[in-house]
Formats: sequence, C-alpha cells, structure tokens
Amino acid sequence: MGGPEASPCTLPARAWWDDRLVASTTGAVRVDQEGEAPTLWFPAADVHFEQGRADGGHHDTPVGTAVTWSIDGTPGLLRTLTEPASGFESLRGWASFDHDRARVELVDGDTVKRFPTWGDAADLIDLLDVRPTGEGGYVSVARADWRRPVTDGSQMLAQALVAASRHTAGRRAVSAHMVFMRAADARRPLRFDLQELSTGRNFTSLAAHVSQQGRGCAHGTLLLDATAPDVIRHEVERPDVPGPDASEPYDMSVTGRDLRIVDGAYTGDPDAPAGPPVLDAWVRFRDVPDDPALHAALLAQFTGHLSIAAGLRPHEGIGQRQAHRTLSTAINAIALSLHADVRADRWMLYRHRSTFAGDGMTHAECRVHDEDGSLLASFSVDAMVRRFAMGGPAADDRTAL
Repeated sequence: MGGPEASPCTLPARAWWDDRLVASTTGAVRVDQEGEAPTLWFPAADVHFEQGRADGGHHDTPVGTAVTWSIDGTPGLLRTLTEPASGFESLRGWASFDHDRARVELVDGDTVKRFPTWGDAADLIDLLDVRPTGEGGYVSVARADWRRPVTDGSQMLAQALVAASRHTAGRRAVSAHMVFMRAADARRPLRFDLQELSTGRNFTSLAAHVSQQGRGCAHGTLLLDATAPDVIRHEVERPDVPGPDASEPYDMSVTGRDLRIVDGAYTGDPDAPAGPPVLDAWVRFRDVPDDPALHAALLAQFTGHLSIAAGLRPHEGIGQRQAHRTLSTAINAIALSLHADVRADRWMLYRHRSTFAGDGMTHAECRVHDEDGSLLASFSVDAMVRRFAMGGPAADDRTAL
C-alpha cells in the first residue's frame, strides 16, 4: 500500500462522546494508509454538529486538511474535511473523530467492535488465499496492523495449508507442522515454496518453506490425504462448558469474526485473578467462500492466538498485555492435526490447555470441537516467554518479539 486508500464501510458506524451519540451512519468510508491508524469518515448529514462548534484549528489527515471542532470544550474532537486531497473530493464536508478520545464503533451483527479495527474477515480470507506463481510457488498479499506490523506464525501455517491444498488439487490436509525461525514483516508479501516429498493414491507429503525478500521465516511439513471410509472411530468428548450464547464477546479488532470467551476468562490484564492454565473460546466467521481449504485455514489461523495466554493465566502479576513490552513472547512451533472437514462459518470451540511453563518456554495441548461436540482438530503450541535483556522494556514494542 502506498498512498491512502478509501473503501466503503459495510457496517453501521457510530460515534459517542461520553454517553451521547454524536454520529450514526450506514454510509461511512474507511481510509487506510500504511503505518498509520485507519480513519472512519461520516457523511455530514449523519453527524450531530449542533453538539459542537468549530474551534479554529486545522488538522492534516491522509485525505486532506480538516477544520477541527470542540465538544463540551474538548478541542479537536471532531474534524471536517475542508480541503480534500486529489482523489478524495467526494469526502468534502465529511467528518471524522479523534478515535483515542471519542468512542467510535462498528455494529457487527449482535456485537460491537471498537474502531479502529484491523479489518474484516474478508480481508483475512484474502490474506490466507495465497496466489500460485508456478513450479510449487505461492505468494500472499500483505496487510499489516499499524499497531504491530508483525505476521502471526499461525497465519503462515494457515497460508501453507491453502497452498498445499491448491497444489494437490484439493486433497485434505490432515497434519501440518511448522517451525517459525524469524519474524516476518506484515507490510510485505510472503512467498511459499512447496517441495513434494512423496505422493501416492492416498497420501501426499510436502515440505513448505516460507520466505520474505529472500530470508527464511518458517519451515514445515504437511500431510494430505484422499481420505477413506471408517474402519474404527472414536474421539475425545467436547469440554462441558457454556455455549457461545452464554459466553462473553471479546473484541480482537476483526469484523465479520465472532469471538466469545467462556466465563470471560481472558482479559490480558496482569492484575486479573489467577486461574487454571485453560482458556476456552468460541469462534465463528460470518461469511466464508465455499472452499474447504479456506475453512481449514481459518481454523488454523486462530491456533496461535490464546495458547500463551493460557500459560500465563495461573501466574499472578503476569498478563498478555505485557507481551512485547516487558515480556518477550512468540510462537515457536505449531503442530496441527485436522480430523474432519471444517466449517468455519459455524461455531468452533477452541480449548487451550497449557501443560507446561518453565525454562523460558510454554507448551499447550489444544483441541477444536464444533457446536455439536465433534472433534475437528487437535494442535500443540510451543512458545517462548522471557524477560527482555537487562530486565527492561522492549526498545520498540511494535516489532519486538
């Protein structure tokens, strides 16, 4: 991404100052620019300008110069675009808010997501849907979080699953192991090179090498199967926990993805009460193409999100909010087994159980069930949890592990 890019926001948007609604629209426009927080622009007709007044200030935005407004004596809370940059003339007179002070939110189904968001599930699906380049090579698009432009290891695993499925003409991935050697920049595309280790009537085994600008970032192996009728069948039972409707919504800045935490057990707050090394989360994506590889990839992409937090949970004064600030944390390896076809547009229960923490590492053994109780996948995660050198904070928490 070079200059700013504007796109229609497909969700209703609102802005609040304290408990007062100051804007509400179904026609907002989102503006993204690399390295900066996205901004949300409201049509002038949908903003309650009568609650504020122009304060004579000016603010430079990615799409032009805006006049600032104050509300209740708070200056610069509201901005109206008076001198649009070339290509953004249609936004003249539109308004945006200081997202750090006003509460700007998107109504996402039956939940609310605080803006700015990373993006939508459709953006995530596009990211996972790697493109073939020929001779076993695939490349991804790039999409970064301005707050932390580092690619998740579980994203690379998910992208490798899609590449492997495309390479084998739709055989189902049943096992994938990946080690993450180097942090990848989310602002740059990733390259996936597949090497066929063996192939037969039933199974195909592949090696996958992930690189960025010629530097290796991850390496793994994948096993794909044509599948066969059951000879035997059994599976572990789903944990007896409250369902998604009885669990607390949690905002991870992705619209189109529903996330519910059982018993509200995850906060990331170091001062939260300690608990067992277990986190249960319900996950569902609203709209997913009818493509089995993408459904499996969406399941895989979430495997790296909560396993470290499960390992931190029993320890008072330690929480995920310290990650990349005073704690150096990262996923080192994921081993995933897929037991069934996945429907990521239906509720999936992730049980994260940390079985060991020590020596600067954690290990988690995890499972994914559907709402009916069937076992979809099992996975294990090895990760590091360490203090930064000299015991101080990270030099740059945007890129530090």
